[in-house]
Amino acid sequence: MLRLIALVALILVAPLPALAEKVVAGLSQNRVSITATFVGSEILVFGAVKRDAPPPEDGPLQVIVVVEGPAHPVTVRKKDKRFGIWVNTDAIELAAAPSFYAVATSAALQDTVSTLEDLRHLISVERSIRISDNPFTNEDPRDFTRALIRIRENSGLYKLMENSVNLREDTLFDTRIGLPSNLTEGEYRTRIFLTREGRVASQYETVINVQKVGLEQWVFDLAHDQPLIYGILSLVIAIAAGWGASALFRVILRT
Repeated sequence: MLRLIALVALILVAPLPALAEKVVAGLSQNRVSITATFVGSEILVFGAVKRDAPPPEDGPLQVIVVVEGPAHPVTVRKKDKRFGIWVNTDAIELAAAPSFYAVATSAALQDTVSTLEDLRHLISVERSIRISDNPFTNEDPRDFTRALIRIRENSGLYKLMENSVNLREDTLFDTRIGLPSNLTEGEYRTRIFLTREGRVASQYETVINVQKVGLEQWVFDLAHDQPLIYGILSLVIAIAAGWGASALFRVILRT
């Protein structure tokens, strides 16, 4: 019994092991307002690595920053040329695809995170898209996924920015994420990963709120909450604009 008490006391008074590396980060802004003159925005992501002990020596430290917009179901259609006309020949319903997705890394993505950790944390854009099983098609869903990624990359909605995270002395880091003008309103999940030898050592998460403000928000709410009033108002504005343009042309012709 005395030996057991002595062992418990030794465990209680023994120094605790040093904490692993921990990421501490922040954003230049956590709210983006969409107005009539909105042409896009840029978010500065910055932070530091907190340690209570010297850094481990099992491989260099790497940083990954992921910004993900709201996800929605997407129907991707395949077109083929039949009798000289392009027609839809097949389609796949994807369960969810982010409206915006940006991945910034301090090195090449394949050198930053392993395939297993990518599957576990859903870091790359391919892992962020959820595919629905469609038993009525023989098409490979990966072809449709790649097509969606290609289309949204061309629109600036999906981005892979390798070697764009500045990492200084394995402690301080920063990067800039550009947000396009055609943003979807909602919460943009922002994740930051510290990795060593492809394994995630620490993770930090926050949210960027993107929402319409001012006249844009009022018109959006009116169209969804009062569609009849919105339709009548649109008709009145169209008639007034047409009458005004006609009156202006008559004045110009008289002069």
